[in-house]
Amino acid sequence: MRWNASASRREVLWWGAGILGQAGPRRASAPPPNPAAAPWINVHDFGAVADAETDNTASFQSALDAAGKSGGGIVYAGPGKHLFKASLNIPPGVTLRGSFGCVPSHTGLRDAGQSRPGDDGTALLVVAGRGMESGTPFVTLNSNSSIAGLTIYYPEQQAHANPVPYPWTIAMRGKNPAVLDVEMLNPYQGIDASHNERHNIRNVTGQPLRRGIWVDSILDIGRIENVHFNPWWSMDPRLMRWQLQNAEAFIFGRADWEYVLNTFCYAYKTGYKFVETAEGACNGNFLGIGADNCNRGILVEQCDAFALLIANGEFTSFQGQDPTMIDVLATNRGVVRISNSAFWGPCHQIAKIAGSGTVSFSGCTFVEWAEEFVGTEQEYEKDGPQVAAIQANGGSLLVQGCEFRANKPHVDLGPAINRAVISGNLFSGPIQIHNASTNDVQIGLNATTAKSAPSPYNGE
Repeated sequence: MRWNASASRREVLWWGAGILGQAGPRRASAPPPNPAAAPWINVHDFGAVADAETDNTASFQSALDAAGKSGGGIVYAGPGKHLFKASLNIPPGVTLRGSFGCVPSHTGLRDAGQSRPGDDGTALLVVAGRGMESGTPFVTLNSNSSIAGLTIYYPEQQAHANPVPYPWTIAMRGKNPAVLDVEMLNPYQGIDASHNERHNIRNVTGQPLRRGIWVDSILDIGRIENVHFNPWWSMDPRLMRWQLQNAEAFIFGRADWEYVLNTFCYAYKTGYKFVETAEGACNGNFLGIGADNCNRGILVEQCDAFALLIANGEFTSFQGQDPTMIDVLATNRGVVRISNSAFWGPCHQIAKIAGSGTVSFSGCTFVEWAEEFVGTEQEYEKDGPQVAAIQANGGSLLVQGCEFRANKPHVDLGPAINRAVISGNLFSGPIQIHNASTNDVQIGLNATTAKSAPSPYNGE
């Protein structure tokens, strides 16, 4: 049923009551905010029941298919707990929309007295795919389809032990698929954003347990904005330990100019991981990204020669084996440029750099390093192994306009460094740069708080 622009005030009020789940006559669809918008379909008119017990897969899919056959539209699921024992496929041009107008957040399972999924809005409770990491994703998006305004929750997931595998929660395919204002509270795997064009992932929160977002085979620009992964579901020590040993928040394979803005992750083995697949590697613009309490804030196995442009980031790494904020492996041939970023938590080292590519730091602040984690989050060995903040043994390195705020070894250039420029930096204490390279290395115009102290250039 289409919205009638000439409807009376009484009809308008009845329609509104239907959306909010208040008393009122049953309608075939909920009203769009714009009277001229595509028709809305209500899943409850197709037999959906929000009782956390009835399998809603068939009723939701029937509503989605009906919208698809009519040329597209919005399928509305009202507040409540909708259970699913199988997967959904959203046809092209169709949106599955819940009751939230902004990204929701629920910590009721972690914090007593707080709301739980389905208490105050639309929640999809998923039991499909238990134990099958490579199974069918719960929701598959196609060209111009989207999912918005709801919470997705796995009620059978273990909050106090190693997690149970599940397939990807959302798979994005086709052209212009979108995930908007969605809370993935506790998925094993969040969003598979591969094999599509111009994906749009915006305003997403939750605690993916194994993988957050996977990007690959993107030949036309994708967008990831305002995505924050925090332990809002469970902080049980056993689960946190497993997550810190296994979980990856953002993983990028082939992506041509991926745009990533205002993203964050907490307590992962790897915050941002860049790999080479059969399709290639990633280049892109990463602005305002953060990784807190991750063993590796950024791990680069391979990136594209067109560069990863990382600006205004903040990173800490202080748990697990050899906590390192930036780790560029010997396999990398690409370019990594990091600017105006802060590295501020206790860690073993700020950066380890290898490979044949180029890595640059400009306008960055390095606060703590050479601190060894020995126990709980509050226990550190402040006088840990005296390693340099930046350890480079391969490729090309530029460090310009940065500030090293600790009187500890600053830069260690290994014999495999091809070329390096270290200039215009501020150092605490004497400048501590060790250079074992016989190639072209330029060091100069740096300032220190201890000018009269010796500077161990060239290994002296």
